[in-house]
Amino acid sequence: MYLTGFADEASQDFDKQIQATKELGWNAIESRNIQGKNIHDISDEEFEVVCQKLDAANIKINCFGSAIGNWAKNILDPFDITLAEVERAIPRMQRLGTKLIRIMSYSRCEGEEQHAEERFKRLTEVVRLFKAAGIQPVHENCMNYGGMSWKHTLELMDNVPDLKLIYDTGNSPFMKDFSKGGDVWQDSWEFYSKIKQHIAYIHIKDTLNPVDGGKETYTMPGEGQGYVKEILTDLKADGYDGGISIEPHLAAIFHDPAALNTPNDKSYGLYVEYGQKLMKILKDLDYSYGLYEG
Repeated sequence: MYLTGFADEASQDFDKQIQATKELGWNAIESRNIQGKNIHDISDEEFEVVCQKLDAANIKINCFGSAIGNWAKNILDPFDITLAEVERAIPRMQRLGTKLIRIMSYSRCEGEEQHAEERFKRLTEVVRLFKAAGIQPVHENCMNYGGMSWKHTLELMDNVPDLKLIYDTGNSPFMKDFSKGGDVWQDSWEFYSKIKQHIAYIHIKDTLNPVDGGKETYTMPGEGQGYVKEILTDLKADGYDGGISIEPHLAAIFHDPAALNTPNDKSYGLYVEYGQKLMKILKDLDYSYGLYEG
């Protein structure tokens, strides 16, 4: 098992992302944004600089946190948008030797009609293209179709061959359970328990349910309603040896523009502290980890 994280939550400056990773003693970054742009959207020149900096620092990109089918994408948008992102991502992942890519299942539609068959069709093609290139797509339970409930996630698994899952511990507490009418919060332990046989990767985030119509509250790991310690205990008992990636959301939330204005020094410090707290939890559980081997 190895540790990694969305280092763009430490800073948008890639040098700082590398610095935070090395300060934690890790050798991998789950890459998402650099100077506000997803890694599959930066220019070829910018990407080459990223590659050079990674080589110099002996840091790897273990997973691409892509924008493919994410919460900002509607299933009624042209499929060409998705295919273009896939086409841009594949050669960059191959250049870096990155084997995992985070994808989603498009945003939830208002109302009952969710165009499920179109989602399955598109994701089947996305997975096929990545698998043909030697890359494993992993779906995250976020603000998307699969994130509507554990039942929706299992529906994806039944209809999209070769798809595997990321489980994000902190997403369920602020999302409604649409298998139960959409008026109760999801239970993170229940969601995890129902899908765990399909999990290939873990995101650690912790959250408290929104109160009185307000926004969710993000916490340090183990301090919210994400069952972080319980899930890590269960993963250890099951012999999980994949990646565990931190996504604190304490200072930088990528679907909240206001949070992106947080000063970099605060973001950096919170990111490092978050990683240290996760390592303390793992130590207390006697759950050993090493470096990412690629």
